[in-house]
Amino acid sequence: MARLARTAGLTDVQEEILATVRTFVDKEIIPHAQALEHGDTYPADIVEGMKEMGLFGLTIPEEFGGLGESLLTYALVVEQIARGWMSVSGVINTHFIVAHMLKQHGTPEQRAHYLPRMATGEVRGSFSMSEPELGSDVAAIRTKAVRDGDDLVVTGQKMWLTNGGTSNLTAVLVRTDEGSDKPHRNLTAILVDKPEGYGEVAPGLTIPGKIDKMGYKGVDTTEMVFDGFRVPAGQVLGGETGQGFRHMMDGVEVGRVNVAARACGIALRSFELAIEYAQQRTTFGKPIAEHQAIAFKLAEMATKVEAAHLMMVNAARLKDSGARNDVEAGMAKLIASEYCAEVTQEAFRIHGGYGYSKEYEIERLMREAPFLLIGEGTSEIQKTIISRGLLRDYRTRS
Repeated sequence: MARLARTAGLTDVQEEILATVRTFVDKEIIPHAQALEHGDTYPADIVEGMKEMGLFGLTIPEEFGGLGESLLTYALVVEQIARGWMSVSGVINTHFIVAHMLKQHGTPEQRAHYLPRMATGEVRGSFSMSEPELGSDVAAIRTKAVRDGDDLVVTGQKMWLTNGGTSNLTAVLVRTDEGSDKPHRNLTAILVDKPEGYGEVAPGLTIPGKIDKMGYKGVDTTEMVFDGFRVPAGQVLGGETGQGFRHMMDGVEVGRVNVAARACGIALRSFELAIEYAQQRTTFGKPIAEHQAIAFKLAEMATKVEAAHLMMVNAARLKDSGARNDVEAGMAKLIASEYCAEVTQEAFRIHGGYGYSKEYEIERLMREAPFLLIGEGTSEIQKTIISRGLLRDYRTRS
């Protein structure tokens, strides 16, 4: 077995799950990823396979029909799936975030209504915070929800919604009038039931067509436009308005561990491709892996893969313990995404001119890795989170 990205202290159940997923990735994802990605084709058969394996219910408690596994198990599964094709991990990422938010913050009625169907994949979750003009300033959200009788009437535009057309449940962060002078306390998370598809999918709710992206193809990324869309007041997550920022940030911490795991998966696959190619490609009478310049690249790449994996595992375990992990999740996301970009580029260089050809897998990875520098907060946002946490914990007394 390869020695990189191995995790100590796993249970027999975790080892079995990971072995099953690894086999699925090698047999069902990697052989088809190139053709699906180049055609920007949704991986329907792969998604059905993940449903049959129970992956949509991986972290959902057993009482609701899920496997009841930890965030660590989820992160390690995502790492393997992203090793095969990052877009497939995107299909389940937003689903996991919404399931986590429901598990942690939903009312008993909301959990009973959604979680059993999310565990089977019948209900597929998506997650929406971003808007066209707010970037990383979450508190500046403009999409509004106004109370009208027993409903909330929602108006506004959301952006960068992964699985926007293929999900049928979206957790949406909106602005409500709570009268607080602190902007983040005027935000509420609502649960929007919707049909799958594009166009005006319900009165007042439109999902425009897929956004054409440089990479991260196959999985749909859309806008979400509300124009007087009515949501029953009972669809407020947790039943209380004004708590949306806290609910969403909890979900984002899970999402940052996920992005770190995805970055680890892509970096690992890039390394695998590079070390294989370096032993096959011959120059000056010997494999290029025997040239010190290439051997040193491989050594540095492997070290970065291992370091990123360890930080990702630490962040996941900390979240599982119930401790605050904003700093550790930020660190893991920062270093994993940056190292992923560096390892992928080095693998591309090792491939030489062939790496620029669409026939070679590394070309796809070169287009996918940059997304992880942005998703769930840019590197600059992670540094802000990390530095604030450090100053909080190491504050000196004057």
